[in-house]
Parts: sequence; C-alpha cells; structure tokens
Amino acid sequence: MQPTARRIGMITPSSNTVVEPVTGELLTSRHDVSVHFTRLRVTSISLDPADTGQFGQDSFTDAARLLGDARVDVVAWNGTSGSWLGPGRDEHLCRAMGQVTDTPATTSTLAVLAALRTFEVRRLGLLTPYTRDVGDAIAAHYADHGFPVHAARHFGRTTNYDFALTTNAELDGAFGELAAADCDAVAVVCTNLRAAHLAAGWESRTGVLVVDSVAATLWQTLGLAGDTTPITGYGRLLAGPPAASRQR
Repeated sequence: MQPTARRIGMITPSSNTVVEPVTGELLTSRHDVSVHFTRLRVTSISLDPADTGQFGQDSFTDAARLLGDARVDVVAWNGTSGSWLGPGRDEHLCRAMGQVTDTPATTSTLAVLAALRTFEVRRLGLLTPYTRDVGDAIAAHYADHGFPVHAARHFGRTTNYDFALTTNAELDGAFGELAAADCDAVAVVCTNLRAAHLAAGWESRTGVLVVDSVAATLWQTLGLAGDTTPITGYGRLLAGPPAASRQR
C-alpha cells in the first residue's frame, strides 16, 4: 500500500465532537490526504483564569510531539482559543509546535485571519457559541488585526461539549441576522460548531462569504503542506487556493 501524499496532524479540545467527523466529511473526495488527531483537555470556555489556564504551551508542545511521531507534514491547533487570548499567543505557540515537529504549524485563529485577508473582508460578521465577554474579546483582537466586527451574534454558552449541540435552525437564524446586517463575510468562530456543511447554501442565498473555523483550519493546513487542490461543495473558501503563508 502506497503512503498518502499528505499527512496532517491536528490537536483538538478533549470535549470537541465536531472537528474529526467534519474534517473527514470535507475530505471525502480526497484519498490522498490523511488527518491524524490528538487531544488536550478543554471542557469550558470563559475568561476565568481556571478556563484560560487550559491553554498552557506545554500541553500543546507535548501533543504536537506525539503527532511528530507520525511524521505529519503540518501540525495545527484546531481550536480557537487564540481568538480571545490573542493571535500573538498563537504565533508563539506555532513556533514552539514547529520546533518539536520540524514542520509548519498553524491554528484555527490564524487560519481564519488568513482567510479574511485573502478575501479582503471589510464588514465582518462574527458568529460564536460563546458568552458576550468572550465575543467582545474576540472582536477586539480581530479589530487589532484589521478586521473590525460589523455585527455579532453569540449563543451565550460556556460548556464546550454543548457547543456541538447547536442546531442548524439556530445557526441559520444567527447567520441570517448577520447577512441582513450588511456583512460581506461571517466568521464562524468555534471548531465545535457544526456549520461547514451549511456554508455553500448560505453563500448561495446571500452572497456573504462564510469563513468556518473547521474549514479554514483544513484550508490552511493543506496550503502549508503544499496541497493546492480545491475542495468543492462547501463554499468559496475551500474551493479557492489555500493560503501560501507559512506559520512556524
């Protein structure tokens, strides 16, 4: 049996039930790519120190080192903690993960920001499952990186496991409100929201670009691994060329 052309390593929160099946779904037609996962403990999301403390660098480097044993071509933190703790923290994290794996490294937050830059987004809509204070922290960091939030919708939840229980109807309603607010793109910030399958329909109905965190992470990891093959059926992001910038 011939080895796959690309091996992608992903670190995901322990309570996440979306990243693995959705990433697999996005790659259904790609038999030349394999994705390999490891987890670190994350159960709730808030700005409380007990929750922000879940994202210590040592946990990530230990997890990345395990993925390095599989000789992956790229490693990613498939979680959005950098969106409220700061993208600069993720950049530092990527350098540390890259050192222990000797591969390019990225995160979901850096992938989302790369997508917003690629599509030259000006009026950003923000859709999250988080509480308002976490959402406000995300908005502040995104504005610092050139993407002020034009409108936002947050579901006000804190338990990571529960994020995955968000229904299509809830997501449709929130997206519709953001599209009606004259956003030119909506970032779905959370890798435990099952929204990637809705992106193509949303874009077709409204013309508003969808940057889903799970899809964006896959999009950038493929690019960092040197794979430029588009993936169709899930919206404009995956159908376009991956970001060329490398995070190390």
